[in-house]
Amino acid sequence: MSFFPGNDPQAGDAFACDAIENLIIPRTSDLGGFSVRRALPSSRRRLVGPFIFFDRMGPAIFRPGQAVDVRPHPHIGLSTVTYLFDGEIRHLDSLGTAKVIRPGDINLMTAGRGIVHSERTPENLRDHPFSMSGLQTWLALPDDKEEIDPSFAHTEKDELPVIADGGVSGRVVIGDFEGLKSPVKSFSDTLYVDLQLQPNTTFPFGAAHEERAVYILSGSLIVAGDHFASDQLLVFRPGDAITLEAGEKGCHLMLFGGAALNSKRYIWWNFVSSSKERIEKAKEEWRTGRFDIVPGDEEEFIPLPEG
Repeated sequence: MSFFPGNDPQAGDAFACDAIENLIIPRTSDLGGFSVRRALPSSRRRLVGPFIFFDRMGPAIFRPGQAVDVRPHPHIGLSTVTYLFDGEIRHLDSLGTAKVIRPGDINLMTAGRGIVHSERTPENLRDHPFSMSGLQTWLALPDDKEEIDPSFAHTEKDELPVIADGGVSGRVVIGDFEGLKSPVKSFSDTLYVDLQLQPNTTFPFGAAHEERAVYILSGSLIVAGDHFASDQLLVFRPGDAITLEAGEKGCHLMLFGGAALNSKRYIWWNFVSSSKERIEKAKEEWRTGRFDIVPGDEEEFIPLPEG
């Protein structure tokens, strides 16, 4: 808590505590020198719009011989969104997809009734140092889309609309924002924007979307006079227009959110569903080998966790 000795705020101004519904400090896991910060789900907040999972990967430097090797594993009831700032990941899935994602591209894998995939460092990067930095998020599917057929879509960086306005730059990754529309398909109202603000630049964040949040990737952000550091998640109250202001070193942000889901979502391991029974069924299907295999990555898999 700090003491503010200035004049009283003018009518209509809002303190940060009035503008912010949740402040979340992600929990950090060290995966052999590769840090992952998980902001959602948390004890304070389960979802923001359809976003039910939000992981900040890195940044990290891998030495020769080190790599990302996420063995084949299943998903239901969600879309995974992979977005990189640095590095490369080779995606393989049970549909037969084989795709390397690079910085600025987006992979949208929709699990629906069930899909299996792996994520690994491409062979060409394994023999020398490389850096890795990015985000992986999950979008819970609407009630009537939870059991759709699985699908995969890759969108190149150059296909995403560009934001360029004075000290503000970025891309609209998913959804509609400031008159720009991403070509990436979404199954409900979804907002996902990569935004960079130069030092002391301000930017209005309107209330067009029902639920909104910002993750501070680097630098510092000022909201209603209060300063927030990197790797913090701010969830804003619905209906209030917010002014985002960069600190003295600027800031790099991900804006995200969208429409709230119509029903509760359960999450267990890699499964998301509006039904506990459906999750139990998926657990049994993975345990007994009834999910499809991943062509080109058939030798390994992640076992079902105990408990």
